[in-house]
Amino acid sequence: MRLLIFGMGYTARAIADRLEPHGWRVAGTTRDGRDGTIAFADHDRVAFEARAATAILSSIPPDADGDPVLNAYRDLLGGPVLAYLSSTGVYGDAGGGWVDEASPIAGRRANRNAADVQWLAMGARVFRLPGIYGPGRSPLDRVAEGKAHRVDLPDQVFSRIHVADIADGVARGLTAPAGAYNLADDLPCSQNEVVAYAAALLGLAPPPFVALETLSPMARAFYAENRRVANGKARRVLGWTPAYPDYRFGLRALSATTSPASASAAPAPASSDHR
Repeated sequence: MRLLIFGMGYTARAIADRLEPHGWRVAGTTRDGRDGTIAFADHDRVAFEARAATAILSSIPPDADGDPVLNAYRDLLGGPVLAYLSSTGVYGDAGGGWVDEASPIAGRRANRNAADVQWLAMGARVFRLPGIYGPGRSPLDRVAEGKAHRVDLPDQVFSRIHVADIADGVARGLTAPAGAYNLADDLPCSQNEVVAYAAALLGLAPPPFVALETLSPMARAFYAENRRVANGKARRVLGWTPAYPDYRFGLRALSATTSPASASAAPAPASSDHR
């Protein structure tokens, strides 16, 4: 079995690591073809891998021109099983209510909404993901680096998912019916609660509250949306159960296996890949 991944970033690498021990051969693209990957613009090599693939997964988010994979390689997507990493942001603001796969697509990012719809129309398994955390990319790291904050919005909640649970859900979804699947944990809650718990695990005081208007436009947009993401379809159809059913399980596991950098250490450079 062969998988071609468009966008070998953080989450896609976890998916590859989940599949490779089970006999999958995985090839992936990055913007520049680093670390043994294929450069996204190398059409000949991409076409070779796409024609040999059992499944194709895209983790590349849309840009101002739309979905880069559909724009460049739509003609190669007709045969294999298709999968796409989307975002629960397509649901928009639900006022703190629950959303599931039948909820309207009403997100603030029109190109993300359009990409989600286009991949579904092509028969893909579309995995809608909330806030992603895992090794090296979690509230523990942000607190330790002095980058975490709290905002005095006690009624704002959101869902999250450990990267290992995404990998398991996608692995199961590759042999499941096409359609949308929410992969989220069981405990939507305030970001403040998560940050305070991470600080306690590190033996640190919770970071201070900051005014919403002091945040970047992207961060303010995050806090403008308020929703709880239901995962019942993935449980029923995929037979998926999150190994980390809430942030406490996930952060305790990360705390036991990693040592986040102290606030005095220089932070690691950010990845240029979205996922």
